[in-house]
Amino acid sequence: MGPRRIFRIIPVPWARLMAGVVCCGWWAFLPAVGMVHAASDPVLHVGSKRFTESYILGEILTQTAAASTQAEHRQGLGNTAIVFEALKTGSIDLYPEYLGTIDQEILKHTTPGGIDAINRELAPLGLGVAVPFGFNNTYALAMRATDSRQRAIQRLSDLAQHVDLKLGLSHEFLGRADGWPGLAQRYHLPQKPVGLDHGIAYEALASSQVDVIDIYSTDAKIKSLGLTVLVDDAGYFPRYDAVILYRLDVAQRFPQAWHSLQQLQGGIHADDMIAMNAAAELEGKSFRGIAQSFLASSMVSGEKSREKRVGSDANMENGFWNKLFDGNLWRLTRQHILLVVLSVAAAAIVGIPLGVVAAFVPRMRQAVMAVVGVLQTVPSLALLAMLIPVLGMIGTAPALIALFLYALLPIVRNTCTGIGQVPQGLRLAARALGLKPKDCLLLIDLPLAMPVILAGVKTAAVMSVGTATIAAFIGAGGYGERIATGLALNDNQMLLAGAIPAAMLALVTQLLFELIEWAMLRTRS
Repeated sequence: MGPRRIFRIIPVPWARLMAGVVCCGWWAFLPAVGMVHAASDPVLHVGSKRFTESYILGEILTQTAAASTQAEHRQGLGNTAIVFEALKTGSIDLYPEYLGTIDQEILKHTTPGGIDAINRELAPLGLGVAVPFGFNNTYALAMRATDSRQRAIQRLSDLAQHVDLKLGLSHEFLGRADGWPGLAQRYHLPQKPVGLDHGIAYEALASSQVDVIDIYSTDAKIKSLGLTVLVDDAGYFPRYDAVILYRLDVAQRFPQAWHSLQQLQGGIHADDMIAMNAAAELEGKSFRGIAQSFLASSMVSGEKSREKRVGSDANMENGFWNKLFDGNLWRLTRQHILLVVLSVAAAAIVGIPLGVVAAFVPRMRQAVMAVVGVLQTVPSLALLAMLIPVLGMIGTAPALIALFLYALLPIVRNTCTGIGQVPQGLRLAARALGLKPKDCLLLIDLPLAMPVILAGVKTAAVMSVGTATIAAFIGAGGYGERIATGLALNDNQMLLAGAIPAAMLALVTQLLFELIEWAMLRTRS
């Protein structure tokens, strides 16, 4: 059966859609979906990165603005590149950032510049920097105090004499312009570091799995673990004063909220930030509760002791069961199911016709299978990061497209395999009885191949339940929100509160498909 015959069997819209998927040309028109300008959105969207301090600052900004407008915190969106892209495309309106990061990582400066110089360069992008919070959270390297004393290591330059030291550095620090590459060159460091998530680096250091980690100077665990922060004796790291990086139209769209946000200028000191980080990482308090306590204490008495600014969090319940069955469980479940159902349904709608083409047209089989196979090999976070500038948005849309692409392979492969197992004699008999090619496909091939096709859809669905946890890193919600928070806080209970529901949903999905298969077999018998 040739290509023309296949495209006559399958309606023209299917043929167009299949060609678009294979060639990836359909991405050309998808950005229009996300290019609705933020000016039409009455909600102020606040973003944050995936580490404790950014979560807390994002909550402070959100709650400050919420007094005068509707505000939403899209938390834990990922690293600098992802969050900045979300800001440029209008998916968020502002987020807490650091001058050193803007200077060297975003604008690629080799020498530090001031706020005025930064704003001049950001203005053509419709962005600006404002509201310095009042503290400098610089990068540094730290090690166990006992090792520091025994090896006489107090400065970064001392590391060059200790080649055997194991360095565990965050992935972002390893790739930043102001991170490891420049640091190693400045201090002539010979070590080969391994990449670690910042949330688990302290635990790895405490258990002696690594000897040196990168830290933020306001991290709470520096003091609690008794670490030695190595002196930057060559002055490599710039100042990382915390500021708001925002879209310039925010002041016009949300004038009262912007006025309130400006009142935060100079109101958060380094000790305040360390205390708030400690409340999250050491005491298990929620980001929302910490921000509420800080803002309430600041309004009641701006000169209260900084220890009292981070008070008790009445809204935070400790314990695994409280974290598992908190008020967000149904919302996260609904978001997760939506991501899985829509992406797998779309993959089935596209993948089954692609599998039919691959089965009947040997010349196209290798091309189709190669495309869907390559899509499966792209790392999920990398694919999400690439989709953000393509679509011009974060959240559900890029997550659905990524999950859709990952679900294609098992569906296409099983459809092709299932149809290939249909005896050729049945087709010849059907043709001899006068059935047209379309009728043969609908009445012979697809029904006989359906158990194998359904097995591919089941595989795609179960895989998507796990893969969908990555969607939380770009603000699409789901159980991944808890996993991202657990990683940021190194909170195993929070990790389990996200992982266990995802595992249960995978089991339910498996059971549902088993029931469908049983019903099909019973109907046949």
